[in-house]
Amino acid sequence: MAFKMPDINRVMIAGNLTRDPSFRQTSQQTPVVNFCVASNRKYKDQNGQWREEVCYVGVVAWHKLAESCGKNLTRGSAVLVDGELQSRLWKSEDGDARTVVEIKAHRVQFLDKPNRNETPVTDDDASIENAPSESWSHSEN
Repeated sequence: MAFKMPDINRVMIAGNLTRDPSFRQTSQQTPVVNFCVASNRKYKDQNGQWREEVCYVGVVAWHKLAESCGKNLTRGSAVLVDGELQSRLWKSEDGDARTVVEIKAHRVQFLDKPNRNETPVTDDDASIENAPSESWSHSEN
């Protein structure tokens, strides 16, 4: 009998938004937001010189989390994103099929908010396809 490893798909990244989030609603009026996070890694190279690499990662958030991100984030905002990797297919303007891998956010912590002790916003509608189950993001109720 072979041991089967459980499937695990969990990712966390901290960084800054490279541009303002793109907020829209689907044809069923479901809020969705996309943004890109740049995360820097500093290291010493083989000559002892400090170097820096930047990793750019796309993020998508749905429902109340999307609304909160769309309202509170701008280019340069510092965030901590917790979610899962997902891939999706789409067609480019020239008709070619493309694949993108991005983080489907479950939680987004706004790191440069002045008051981090506010009540978290939770996405109540986790049953809808692609809905995040919870949020670290804060709303200004």
